[in-house]
Amino acid sequence: MEEIWWVLVATAAAALLIPLIVFCKPLLFAKKIAESPEPEEEEEVSQSVELSTPSDSPSQLPVGAYEVFLSFRGPDTRLTFTDFLYTYLVQAKIRTFRDDDELRKGETIGPELTKAIEESKIGIPIFSPDYASSKWCLQELAQMVDCKRKKGQVILPIFYYVEPTDVRHQRGSYKQAFEQHSKRFDKKTVDEWKDALEEVGALKGWVVKDSTWQGATIENLFSAVWSALRREYVLVTDNLVGIEHHVEEMIKLLDLDSEEVKIVGIHGLCGIGKTTIAKAVHNKLFEQFDHCCFLEDVRETLQEHGGIVKLQNTLISSILKMDANVDNASQGINMMRNRVCKYKLLIILDDVDTKFKFDNILGKRDWFSPGSRIIITTRDRKVLNLLKVNDRYEPPAMNPEHALQLFSKHAFGKDAPPEDYAELSSAIVSTAAGVPLALNNVGSYLCGEDREVWEETLTRLKEKASENCNMIS
Repeated sequence: MEEIWWVLVATAAAALLIPLIVFCKPLLFAKKIAESPEPEEEEEVSQSVELSTPSDSPSQLPVGAYEVFLSFRGPDTRLTFTDFLYTYLVQAKIRTFRDDDELRKGETIGPELTKAIEESKIGIPIFSPDYASSKWCLQELAQMVDCKRKKGQVILPIFYYVEPTDVRHQRGSYKQAFEQHSKRFDKKTVDEWKDALEEVGALKGWVVKDSTWQGATIENLFSAVWSALRREYVLVTDNLVGIEHHVEEMIKLLDLDSEEVKIVGIHGLCGIGKTTIAKAVHNKLFEQFDHCCFLEDVRETLQEHGGIVKLQNTLISSILKMDANVDNASQGINMMRNRVCKYKLLIILDDVDTKFKFDNILGKRDWFSPGSRIIITTRDRKVLNLLKVNDRYEPPAMNPEHALQLFSKHAFGKDAPPEDYAELSSAIVSTAAGVPLALNNVGSYLCGEDREVWEETLTRLKEKASENCNMIS
C-alpha cells in the first residue's frame, strides 16, 4: 500500500514540479525576463448548402444504423453517378444505404427500408429524368421530408440531368409521371408526393449536366455530408472549468474575419491546459472551415523513424477523408500543395518542439487558402519565434475559485467540496499553483480516500513545494 501511495504521489508531484517553480519564481526574482481553386459551378449550381442540423450526434446512432440514405432510380444512375458516390462514401467509412428500386416488390416500401431512412442522418435523393416514375422513390422522398420536419434530418438533393424547377413544379418527365400516378393512386398520396418534390426541389443542392461535372460534384457533396455528420469533433474531458474565457481570447487572436493565413501559438508549461484549450477552440470553430485536422503528439511522433511521413499521412488522410498512402516527405509536400491546401483549413499541431520544420512537413505558408488558420501548442517559446507566428496566447494559472471547482469535480464528482472537507480541500488546492493537470491528478487520487490520507497528502505536497522552491533559491 505504501509503495502504491508513493507512486501516485510521485505522479502528482511530478505534475506539480514545474508549475511550483513558476509559482515561487515571482518571490525570488523582482524582474521578469523580459493551389488550385474549387471547381467553378454554373449559375444553377448553388455555392452552399443549407443544412438542418440533426439533433443527435453520429455517436448516438444505434449500432449498425446508417448515416446516409441514397434514393435513386436504378436504370438512370446506378452504374454511373450513384455508384461513384456510394463508393466514395463507403471508402470514407460513412455508413451508407444504397437502395435500388428495381429490386423491390409490392406497392409500398418495406419496414427495413423505412427503418434505414428513419435512422439515417442524411438523405440524398438523386433526381434523374425517370425518378418520379418510381412510386418507391417518391415514397422514400416523402418519408425523408417527414424525418426532416420531425427530427431535423438533412436532405442534400442532386439534380441529375434535370432542372430543379422541373422537379419543384413537376414539369417535363415529372409531369408525365404524375399523370400516370393520378390514375393509380388516391389524391392524398399523390399530393403528398408533390409536396415532397416541391419542398426538396427548393433546397439548395447540385445540378449535374454532363459527366465532366460528376467528380467535382461528388467531392463538394462529400464535404457537405462530412460537415453535417460533425465528424470533425474532437473529444475533450467533461470536467472543464473556466474554458470559455480561454476560447474567447483565442478567437480574438485568430481574427476569423481576416483572409490572411494566420498562425497562432499557445505557449505554457506542462499541465497548464494548452491541449484542452486547443481542442475546445477546434470544436467551437470547425464548422467555419472546409476541413480540420487535430495532430496530436507532434514532438513524440517526430522522434519516431519516419515521423515526418507519418505526420503527413495523418494530416492528408484526415483532410481528404481517405488513405493518403504517402511514401516519402516530398510526395507528402506535393499532395499538400496540389490537393490539401486548396481548402480553407483549420490545423492544430499539438506539442511541437524546435525539431518541427514547417516547410518540410506542411509546405509553404503561402500555399494555404485564404482564411486558413494554424494553431500550435508548445512548451518552448523558441518554437513560436522560429515559426513566426502571428500571435500567441499564454494561459494564466487558474484562479482559486476555478481551481477549487476543478479539484472538487475530480475529488467529489461535484463543483464544491462538502462543508467538512472545505478547508482541507482549499489547502490542497493552494499547493497546485492553479495548474489544471496537478488539480486533476491530486483530485482523482484522493477521490474516495479517508481523511487521514487527505491530510497525509497535504503534508507531503507542502514538503514537495518547499523542496522545489529551495531548488531554485
